[in-house]
Amino acid sequence: MTDEQQQAQPSGVWATAVGVARVRALETERKDALFRDPLAQAFAAAGGLWPSSPHVSDDEGARRRRLAVSFSIVIRTRFLDDLLRQACASGVRQVVLLGAGMDSRAFRMDWPEGTRLFEVDTAAPLDFKAAVLRQEGAVARCERIPVAVDLREDWPAALAAAGHDPALPTVWIAEGLLIYLPEDAVELLLARTSAQSAPGSWMGLTLGSRGVVERFGADAAPGTAASMWISEMPDDPVGWLAGHGWQADSYTLRERSAAYGRPISTPPQHEERPGGLISAVRR
Repeated sequence: MTDEQQQAQPSGVWATAVGVARVRALETERKDALFRDPLAQAFAAAGGLWPSSPHVSDDEGARRRRLAVSFSIVIRTRFLDDLLRQACASGVRQVVLLGAGMDSRAFRMDWPEGTRLFEVDTAAPLDFKAAVLRQEGAVARCERIPVAVDLREDWPAALAAAGHDPALPTVWIAEGLLIYLPEDAVELLLARTSAQSAPGSWMGLTLGSRGVVERFGADAAPGTAASMWISEMPDDPVGWLAGHGWQADSYTLRERSAAYGRPISTPPQHEERPGGLISAVRR
């Protein structure tokens, strides 16, 4: 590990991005992987989460929760990969990853010529990420533009200064982000995103399902991802997005996992409500 990486070790909410990288690295090792992320293992290793080790101290409940979270990360990653391909096929050439973390889509996906991909996050994770990318000699497959700004600040101005053009369609991705924000911050983020979205823009969101904070966060160990979860999706996510000018579709993990050939074998514990995987288009 380089001195640069030692100076920028994960902490706080953004450290969860390294945990997501670990899940993606494990998925990449499967013969039937739903996606391949060649950089995920390097991110996990730099953050001290690789090689993978068993959680011998976990009780059965903790083990089940950990597996459920990992499964959701795999399914949402594939879901948003597909959404990005659809958006690009429709002609969109601007991509914005909000709270980009250790996302490596700029490096692992094929992009149409002229695609500009903006990675918005605070300086610490972007610096950590840059050190790993240099170590790996990674080369982006599109024009990749890191934008170091806190999403609680005026990030649209920073994005514009980096070259984003709100007059052109954009595909926005907020993956594993909104669950960490209070409700008013979620509303502000959506309002700002909508204001920067020309007709023909796309959006991919992951939202915490109803009851997930109580089920996973109530007895979560301090410092774990679930212990920092705050927000759940509204009762009517499609109507919520319509109020901001988006035509949305909502999917559950169960629906998408079955479509990807990896169905959930256990029956639902309760009546399934609208799902937390959201695809939306700006009309």
